[in-house]
Amino acid sequence: MTARMLARRSLLACLGIALGGAALWLLEGCSSLPTIVPDLARTRGAPVQLAGARGPLSAAQSKAVLDRLGSRTQETGIFDRHLAIEEAVAGSPLTAGNRVILLQDGPVTYQAMFAAIESAKDHIHLEMYILDDDEVGQRFAQALIDKQREGVAVHLIRDSVGTLGTPPAFFKRLADSGIQILEFNPLNPLISRKQWELNRRDHRKLLIVDGRTAFLGGINISSVYAGGSFSRASRQRPDGALAWRDTDLQLQGPVVADLQKLFMATWAKQKGNLLPQRDYFPNLQAVGNDVVRAIGSSPDEPFSQIYATLLSAIGSAETSIHLTNAYFAPDPQLLAALEAAAVRNVDVRLILPSQTDSWLVFHAGRGYYERLLRAGVKIHERRGVILHSKTALIDGVWATVGSTNLDWRSFLHNQELNAVVLGQGFGGQLQSMFDRDLAESDEVTLDKWEGRPVEWRVKETFARIWEYWL
Repeated sequence: MTARMLARRSLLACLGIALGGAALWLLEGCSSLPTIVPDLARTRGAPVQLAGARGPLSAAQSKAVLDRLGSRTQETGIFDRHLAIEEAVAGSPLTAGNRVILLQDGPVTYQAMFAAIESAKDHIHLEMYILDDDEVGQRFAQALIDKQREGVAVHLIRDSVGTLGTPPAFFKRLADSGIQILEFNPLNPLISRKQWELNRRDHRKLLIVDGRTAFLGGINISSVYAGGSFSRASRQRPDGALAWRDTDLQLQGPVVADLQKLFMATWAKQKGNLLPQRDYFPNLQAVGNDVVRAIGSSPDEPFSQIYATLLSAIGSAETSIHLTNAYFAPDPQLLAALEAAAVRNVDVRLILPSQTDSWLVFHAGRGYYERLLRAGVKIHERRGVILHSKTALIDGVWATVGSTNLDWRSFLHNQELNAVVLGQGFGGQLQSMFDRDLAESDEVTLDKWEGRPVEWRVKETFARIWEYWL
């Protein structure tokens, strides 16, 4: 199974090597990451407005919500600073009245997803990078087929590369039941419904049920997630392979409407069949106290909103930056932001994989360890699992969970999806998860790293040549 995941991850990189970098540049064009300099002048002094269950809140209502969130933070204006900067760069509304549940690993996430699917009355929207034809995939397939037969409209967006190893018969069974399936950017140019874009992939993992409950994060539909990652007894799957460590969110409240819009925008851009009349945007009531922003990025946009938001949050950090990420192959701007934060005495800690399903990305990222360590960044490698989580927590109040890796592919070539959650309540939950992963990780010190084998150095040099395409 790990070999199949590696094949998907490295397919485009291998095509680049086979065809030659120049040929692919002519085919796809060479995008570059923009220099992100948030324009705070236009928002300085202006109130941040939130959206609620019935539309935009008044200035007084927005201020009351934000004052409640910020009241428990330090008296340094950290919370207000993050609000102002994110407002300057994000292209989606900040919504109040949500409930966010942090989900650790596949078993817990799948259990919550199946419960939501079982409760569906109107429609189910699933957008998934990997959907395997294995025990977990078959369970999802049967659950979706059962709901379709009950009269629930089921729509599925699958990425062409992500589902490359899934037999056509798997999707035929779904389609024969009435489920509408849309293949994102087909590898076969003869069946493409729009301009053929080989390198653009849909890396999002999104499930929406009845327009009221949504799931997003890093977890695909595959049996590689069958084991838990914290209990030593569950770290090995039945086939003896390592468990995958990942993170998802379950969301309810007004933010679900923003996620629904993102799903439907992708469906329309990929020229899917006209969606049937359903209650896609029900009247959503406030169900909790979480303030959330849904951020979707696409190569069609001038720059990644997720990239810009993350860089801005890192640049404004005052106390801590805690990142956990599966694929770390940073661009120069992200590197400089992490180094600058460490130099100004921010506690910058990275939890990265010690084992991986993509050795090219793994060694490309390791090629930057020495530079980061010299700047004061602390690096830890998670042991005993395959780390696939993508989370960030800054100053304990700005948190994000989603599908976005810290690499060129996520920031330039993929459709990605993250949720930003503001406030100390959720921040404390994510910090506890980070601390648990930290306890299961080994610190990489500068002395230790300088003594690494020559073989590793050679792999780092080779991998960094291809990091743009990984």
